[in-house]
Amino acid sequence: MMNNIKVKILNLHGKKNFSLPTYSTLGSSGLDLRACLEKKIKLKANETILIPTGIAIYIENPYITAIILPRSGLGHKKGIVLGNLVGLIDSDYQGQLMVSLWNRSQKDFYVNPSDRVAQIVFIPIIKPCFSVVEEFDLTKRAEKGFGHSGVS
Repeated sequence: MMNNIKVKILNLHGKKNFSLPTYSTLGSSGLDLRACLEKKIKLKANETILIPTGIAIYIENPYITAIILPRSGLGHKKGIVLGNLVGLIDSDYQGQLMVSLWNRSQKDFYVNPSDRVAQIVFIPIIKPCFSVVEEFDLTKRAEKGFGHSGVS
């Protein structure tokens, strides 16, 4: 299924290396978001900074949203994760996509122009209608309560 997402290019720092978000492989679920920087910047240990992507998107469809996720290799190997853990892009947001990077490691980290800093995934949204009830029909799980299934 194809969904048309409008993209506006806002900033072309390092424009010879600029590219729209892309999938790294045919099996990738997330599109890579790149740092739109003029020069490399230092992300000090335990510091959080906002990295511009140079693009804005307009999803428009209220039944689609985008989530910005960390890159697993950066998180595991370098301690670089998202400062807000997950970014949610509403369908009516039209501002620049910014990536909040948090260096949770004890070593400084450098972000270079065009580095892949995060990934964006588009997902469907279900908008529920709530029905207020006095009680639920109890399930077996409800009888045992929170945490009953253990860890193994």
